Amino acid sequence: MSRSTRRITAAVLASGALVAAAALPAVADGHDHGRGHHAPRQTVVLGKVQYDSPGRDNGSNRSLNGEWVTVTNTGRHAVNLRGWTLSDESHRTYRFDLRLPGRSSVRVHTGVGRDTRHDVYQDRRHYVWDNRDTATLRDARGHQVDSKSWGHRHGHRR
Repeated sequence: MSRSTRRITAAVLASGALVAAAALPAVADGHDHGRGHHAPRQTVVLGKVQYDSPGRDNGSNRSLNGEWVTVTNTGRHAVNLRGWTLSDESHRTYRFDLRLPGRSSVRVHTGVGRDTRHDVYQDRRHYVWDNRDTATLRDARGHQVDSKSWGHRHGHRR
């Protein structure tokens, strides 16, 4: 191989190494600009909230079960909610022990009842959700997945 051929080969290899080195940080930080894997989108969200049970708040189990929060899996695949929690601003917490099928919802009632595929019960004897409150859904590692507030002026807690 002649001296000029070796120089050209070395220059081509060096420029290739520079291009690869420049591209590496973009891949390492997850900015592959649509050419690879995407971060999974959260599919479990809080839906409708019935924080004030219909009728008089007389403390009966029926009245307690009239307040509820809906948790919805908007994705196609089931999500294991075991260890996930739903809590209010006063840190009253319900811990899930269920698998939520894709494109389905479960209502979390305050009172006592028998859990089904569509309704689960916190088995509490007192109301949880106040007229001004926030429901917070956390995964099994304690990371906030979703929250929903109501009754707060301009979206701020008092």
